[in-house]
Amino acid sequence: MLLPYLNSGVVEAGCDEAGRGCLAGAVYAAAVILPPDFQCELLNDSKQLTERQRYQLRPIIEQEAVAWAVGIVSPEEIDKINILNASFLAMHRAIDGLQVRPQHLLIDGNRFRKYKDLPHTTVVKGDGKLMSIAAASVLAKTYRDDYMNALHKEYPHYDWDKNKGYPTKAHREAIAQHGTTPYHRLTFNLLGDGQLSLPF
Repeated sequence: MLLPYLNSGVVEAGCDEAGRGCLAGAVYAAAVILPPDFQCELLNDSKQLTERQRYQLRPIIEQEAVAWAVGIVSPEEIDKINILNASFLAMHRAIDGLQVRPQHLLIDGNRFRKYKDLPHTTVVKGDGKLMSIAAASVLAKTYRDDYMNALHKEYPHYDWDKNKGYPTKAHREAIAQHGTTPYHRLTFNLLGDGQLSLPF
């Protein structure tokens, strides 16, 4: 059972990211402020939902949220600043995009880089505990999936419509056979053997 908020009477924004463990593509994050009386039985950690359920939830979250926004950090930026810093930056960009200023941030996970003067609480597995983080996880995941599906049309060899850039066997075999794309994260262990595949 998800909790509607952590602190009663405080404007809280839940934040989560998607795509951190991928070999290709940007990392996405979302920030969501839900009304305190928000109710949705289907809402859960996006990883516990089917693809259809996630896309079913997205318009509900967008219509009923007090405010929501998505932040993106490109593969080039990830290679420059590393994936942990990129995850923080994506969350910061999502918070930047909120039309309502939150008073407190709820962050999925156990680490975060402070955003301006706002207090925050990190919540391990928060997307399975708090509604606003769960909502953020749904938005981050679905918007990133849309992006990877679009990239798949440009580079169909890598099965991004299925693996979304994660390190599956087929994805790594495609990198070995076809090399890298401009969307691959070149600082990652792309082939799974400690070797980096160089771009053509």
